[in-house]
Amino acid sequence: MSVKPLADRVIVKPLEAEERTIGGIIIPDNAKEKPQKGEVTAVGEGKYENGTKIPMSLKVGDKVLYGKYSGTEVKIDGADLLIMRESDVLAVL
Repeated sequence: MSVKPLADRVIVKPLEAEERTIGGIIIPDNAKEKPQKGEVTAVGEGKYENGTKIPMSLKVGDKVLYGKYSGTEVKIDGADLLIMRESDVLAVL
């Protein structure tokens, strides 16, 4: 990947939404909800606070859970990605 996020930002590749319900009903593309799970593909170096560098707790390859409307959607090298702050990530799966 040719993009490196700055400070406390991460780049997340959203995981595909489920195409079937538990009961086996197929969900069409226009009815799918935005995914809230993704994989971290790039991590910034961390932020500085009061002259001290705070390291990132996320690393490349982590599967994460984030808010439904978190981050900024971008298209890089043909892939749909999200750039968000580390604080927008709710949990590591």
